[in-house]
Order: sequence, then C-alpha cells, then structure tokens
Amino acid sequence: MQVSVENTGPLERKLRVEVPEEKIASEVQNRLQSISRTTRIQGFRPGKAPLKVVEKRFGSKVRKEVIGEVVQSSFYEALAREKLRPASQPAIDPMDETGNGLVYTATFEIYPEVNLSSVEELDIEKPVCTVTDEDVDKMIEIIRKQQRTFKPVDRKSRKGDFLTIDFKGMIDDKEFEGGEGRDFRLELGSGRLIVGFEEGLIGFRAGDEVTLDLNFPDDYHKRELKGKPVKFTVNIKEVSEAELPELNDGLFASMGVKEGGLEAFKSEVRRNMEREVEQTLLNRSKNVVLDALYAANKIELPGSLIKNEAQRLQQQYHTQMQMRGVDIDEHQHDESEAEAFLAQAEKNVALQLMIADIVKSQQIKVEPSQIRSIIEKVAQSYDDPNEVINWYYSDRNRLVEVEAIALEDEVVKWLQTQARVTEKQFSFDELMNKGQTEST
Repeated sequence: MQVSVENTGPLERKLRVEVPEEKIASEVQNRLQSISRTTRIQGFRPGKAPLKVVEKRFGSKVRKEVIGEVVQSSFYEALAREKLRPASQPAIDPMDETGNGLVYTATFEIYPEVNLSSVEELDIEKPVCTVTDEDVDKMIEIIRKQQRTFKPVDRKSRKGDFLTIDFKGMIDDKEFEGGEGRDFRLELGSGRLIVGFEEGLIGFRAGDEVTLDLNFPDDYHKRELKGKPVKFTVNIKEVSEAELPELNDGLFASMGVKEGGLEAFKSEVRRNMEREVEQTLLNRSKNVVLDALYAANKIELPGSLIKNEAQRLQQQYHTQMQMRGVDIDEHQHDESEAEAFLAQAEKNVALQLMIADIVKSQQIKVEPSQIRSIIEKVAQSYDDPNEVINWYYSDRNRLVEVEAIALEDEVVKWLQTQARVTEKQFSFDELMNKGQTEST
C-alpha cells in the first residue's frame, strides 16, 4: 500500500492511498469460494456450482463489499503510518477502481498541536464569600414571603398586592394570540409582564376597569410583537394583600425543622445557604480560571469541531426555549443568534483541547469516589436520590460525561496552584447575582 499526504490548509490534510489489486482480488476470491460452498444455485447441487458461475452471479456485489471494507481498513492503517489524528469524518473522493487496484483520496481536518503559554503567568481572581447573620435574617424573610397567604381587601391596590384580573389586548384594533386572559393572578411589582402593565394597575379597587396604552419591548421574544403599540383593557376582579407567617414551630416544621425552635431553624437556613455558596464559588472560580486560560492561549481550531459544537449549543438553546413555551421557529433563522453560537462554540472547543492537553501532560486522573461524589451532589436535589444515582450508573456514557466534569475540576484546581491568585471578597447577594436575599 502506498500513502502520500498533502497539506491543503492549516489543519486540512488530503491523504492519497493506493491499494494493489492483489489484495483486493485475493479477498474477493476467498469470499466467492465461501459462497460457492453454501449457496444454492438453480441447476446445481448445494455447494457444487462452479466458481465461474458463482463469480458471474455474485462477483460484482462481493467486489463492492470488499472495496468498501478495504477503504475503511486502509484509511486507518494510513493514519497510523502517517501519525495523523483526524478531527472530522473524511470526505472520500470518487475512487479509481478499474480492476487494476484501488486509488482514492480522503480529505479531513486533524487536531492541532497545543502549546500552552506558561500557566505561572496567569493572573486569576479567586472569589470568596462568607454567609453573615444578616444574610441569614434576610433569607428567612424571603422564606416567609414564599409561605405567605393572601386575603381580599377593600382598598386601592398597591405594590406587593395580588390582583385577579381579566384582560384583553388589541393591536391596531385587532386581537392577537396570547393577548387575552381570564382569572389571571398577578403580583404587582413582580416584573412578569411588559413595562407599564403592573405599574398601571396600582391605585385601583376590585370592580374597576382600566385601559392601558403600552408598547411591547423591542427585544420581546415574539418577533411579530416586538416594538408594537398595544392597548389592554383590564377588569380588576379582586385585590388581595399578603400575610406573612409567624416565626413559630409550625413554620419551622413545614421547612423540615422538627425541634430546636428558631435557633435550629436559623442553623438549617445557614447550612443550606453555605452549600449554595460553596457550589457557586466552585462554578465561578472555574469560569474565571478557564477564561484566563482561554485569553492567554490562541490555537488553530478545526472548523468541523466548531460547527458541531455550535449545532449542539443551538439545539440546547431551542430546547430551553421550548420548555419556556417559546416557539423555536422564531429563532431558527436569526443570524445574530448563529454568530453568538459560533463564538461560544469556538471557545468551548479551544478549552476542551487545552484541558485535554493538561490532563495528558500532568497525568491528571480522577478516582471513582470523585465521580460518585459529583453524582450524589446532583442527586440531592431530587425526591429519590438513589433513583438518580442508579440512572447514572446504568449507562456508561453518562459516567463518561461525569468523568469529564471531574477531570475539568481537577484541571482547574491544578491551574489555581500554578497561577498567580488573588482573592476577591463577595457578599452573599453579590455572589448569588443580587436577588436571593434582597428585599423586593
């Protein structure tokens, strides 16, 4: 077998392979002889048909099968001989196969060489956070709000009240899909609806009818409504105000604290907050470290890997939109969306290659116990943790995905020991994206 390689781009290679006719003919003859011993051909006893007859009937099909297998086996043999690592499926050009051997070309991209800059030169900020007594008190108020009840009131509505309303929207005096609702429950100040809707319902009583002249925002998720003026007619059927529960044993028990009173309840709230902080610090630290690694290293990337990753990200995004009730057809042809996926895909692919290089060069490994720990942490948030754990361990591919996460975590830890690290203090609200304990 003769092999030659042509560089047709920074990472693109064209492999030319020549396979001698003897190798193909020999395999074809072996298979035809095997067929002749087992195949029944009319006019001959089983296994007694002459080889010429068998060849006439099955020769073309058998040769085609052999050619296909020879292409596959010779391609991988050629890769090994030339020490090439393909990053994409090869494009096999039309083969020259005229009975005098086989000649074909395979075009594909290879993985790049990764030469990382000195990790000791990386500057990394490590986020740190301590849960304070004030944070715990504010979180308890959030919990009380989550457990609140509502009672109808005979007064004008104000921020924080719940309204029961019927509404109908009109654009250019015409109804539109999703513009009408009955017995709709709305918290004034929640920010669920477009700007001006909730604000426009403050200061009214049950039984009032309100007309709102508003505009859909320019970035509204439904394309046909973006920036459109709309008129809503709203009938207020009920105004209710919130009543917060007392901090007593009944509330504590409903949150899983059966004894120990307020102090035990505060301790449980603190433990939950500290678990959230720990996970968020890990995630943010990982992002900071990987961002620094990506910024400090530029490598040539196979376009096929970027394309595949962009398609995965786009599909993931559309799935999330579907779960939120958004019609994905509105997003499929958005050019800005496609560009955003390509940028993120490029970063993901680059980091995957860099992480793989560090894992290999530093001989980083993960133990089964580390994989188990990650799975158990995920399972904690489900009603039946054991069922989730068994789900992961029932499929080797799922374990491989978790192993990749564990390896990434180990790479981040290693980078933190090598780089220049400075700590940055965050409050609980800053770390948790300003919302968990901020009052509304």
